[in-house]
Amino acid sequence: MENCHCRRRPRSEEEKKLLINRLRRIEGQIRGIRGMIEEDAYCIDIVTQTAAVSSALGSFNQKLLAAHIRTCVTEDIESGGSEKTEELIEVLGRLFR
Repeated sequence: MENCHCRRRPRSEEEKKLLINRLRRIEGQIRGIRGMIEEDAYCIDIVTQTAAVSSALGSFNQKLLAAHIRTCVTEDIESGGSEKTEELIEVLGRLFR
C-alpha cells in the first residue's frame, strides 16, 4: 500500500472547514480530559468523557469515509478500477476490529 502522505485529494474549502472544526472540538475534549486527570476527577467521569471523544472520532471517520466513497471510490469504479474499493474494504476491517 502506498504511503498515504504521498497521495492527495483536493477538498473544497467548506469540506476542510467542517472537518477542521470537528477536529478542533475533539482537541478541546482531549484537553478537557487532561485537565480532569490533573484535577483528580472521578474515574467514571473521565471514562464518560473518553467515550464522548471516541464517539466524536467515529463521527469524524464516518464523514471522511462518506466523502471518500462519493469521490475517490466512485471515480475509481467509474474508470473501471477496483483499487479504491479494496482499499476501503481493508480500512473498514481495521476500523471494526
